[in-house]
Amino acid sequence: MVPPTEAPARPARKRKTRGEGQWALGYREPLNANERSKKDDNPLNVRQRIETIYAHGGFDSIDPADLRGRFRWWGLYTQRAPGIPGARTGTIEPEELDDRYFMLRVRIDGGALTTEQLRTIGEISQTYARDTADITDRQNIQLHWVRVEDMPTIWQKLEGVGLSTTEACGDCPRVVLGSPVAGIAADEIVDATPAIDEIAERFIGDKSLSNLPRKFKSAISGSPRWDTVPEINDISLVGVVHPEHGPGFDLWVGGGLSTNPKLAVRLGAWVPLGEVAEVWQAVVQIFRDYGYRRLRHRARLKFLLADWGAEKFRQVLEDEYLGRKLVDGPAPETPTGHRDHVGVHPQVDGNFYVGVKSAAGRVSGSTLVEVAKAAERVGSRRIRTTVEQNLLVLDVPQSEVDGLVADLGALGLQADPSPWRRNVLACTGIEFCKLAIVETKERAIALVDELEQRLADIQGDVTDPVTINLNGCPNACARTQVADIGLKGQMVPDGNGNQVEGFQVHLGGGLGQDAGFGRKIRGHKVTSAELGDYVERLVRNYLAQRATGERFAQWVARAEEDDLK
Repeated sequence: MVPPTEAPARPARKRKTRGEGQWALGYREPLNANERSKKDDNPLNVRQRIETIYAHGGFDSIDPADLRGRFRWWGLYTQRAPGIPGARTGTIEPEELDDRYFMLRVRIDGGALTTEQLRTIGEISQTYARDTADITDRQNIQLHWVRVEDMPTIWQKLEGVGLSTTEACGDCPRVVLGSPVAGIAADEIVDATPAIDEIAERFIGDKSLSNLPRKFKSAISGSPRWDTVPEINDISLVGVVHPEHGPGFDLWVGGGLSTNPKLAVRLGAWVPLGEVAEVWQAVVQIFRDYGYRRLRHRARLKFLLADWGAEKFRQVLEDEYLGRKLVDGPAPETPTGHRDHVGVHPQVDGNFYVGVKSAAGRVSGSTLVEVAKAAERVGSRRIRTTVEQNLLVLDVPQSEVDGLVADLGALGLQADPSPWRRNVLACTGIEFCKLAIVETKERAIALVDELEQRLADIQGDVTDPVTINLNGCPNACARTQVADIGLKGQMVPDGNGNQVEGFQVHLGGGLGQDAGFGRKIRGHKVTSAELGDYVERLVRNYLAQRATGERFAQWVARAEEDDLK
């Protein structure tokens, strides 16, 4: 019998690649609700509706697509309705979480304010925001309890002193971080202020850049202290001296935290001050055109950079957007010590600047007004915000330093805080944020008070910063993964099996010398009520076991797990 002839093997079908929503590759159809909303109407257009319709009709007149989407491009988020427990976050519909009031974010590029601007924000807070004010770790100031009916007047007052809320939130270029001591620090490599001002003037509010796949975070600083956390921004320009061309900036891209943290990557390119704005625009355009829009959780620049690699990213930047090659450049030297500028420091002109610590960013409108008055009494007209939620008063004559320090201290703003007060950071938390699961601001403030009492006997032994960052949810607005002690809010069981507010612990994260993400302790969670006991135990273990000169992150990397619980 003749065996049957075998059928020829069929060639394997080539699997069709699914588009990621990259405009440059032809995938322009909206792939999720956010993309549809942005395509239907440029979010910047919503301001006209706020001023002509919603401010007159009130909260109930607001279109839902504007309320939970486009409002963000003008710095407005609905705040969390009171009384909804953290256990219900993410389980109920958005409209159930919405309060009838808003959080308003005032954009402060470079952290630069005049005393007149600070006073205006404070007065707006007193009149329209129940005297609330938080300094953020992005150098902005946020107000709460704002009504849509009051927004036209608020904008008029802010813009009257040169401030805005344009693109303070949303899928757009958000605030540009800058060194709070730009132009006055003796160790500054290059003053980035002209570049930040050019970007703000030319590109913020530009509709060609207002529809990005997700938010875009920028940092530009010529300080050798890396005082704008350059490791975790979508784009960072870091001061460095080129051996042939002199002072300029090293270009980094693709940093970011949230639920998939990544450190920024150097492109090996040196950028002179006069080309910073052009290069910044080109990187934003790459994100706009090649960024992933199909899945929102992959729509940050860090995912594109991870897939492309630094070499391809630089090639596309040079060939498709700049039309020229960038100069190769050296890496900046990694800084040591504090980045926060807290304390009294000399300026290059003979005056001094005074950096004071807020209580986890929580201040008030009245406090901001009084800070402006105190600064003006000593002849200063310049204030700066920082990425550590602090304030700096610039241009203080030496003879006025002590009096200013005392005046600010009376407002709860300390120039010589304890290590615990100095190094705490907290996000907005469940009080106002719809994503939060636990309380953070007041818990951080109470924790500092506890630690100052519990650890008073060893306070002088803490010579290196031990940072404590509290976040109300997994999104890492308070940089939990890069803190010595990072606390991510979640519901946890107490000793009786009840679900209560608590934190998952990340230990030994850091930036600069200790750049990397915190170590998760398997199965270890701490209730909010136990936090003081836990941090005290942890710090005492560190001080007892550390080697000479060993930083907290280094100790965590080698410590036994039982010593970290």
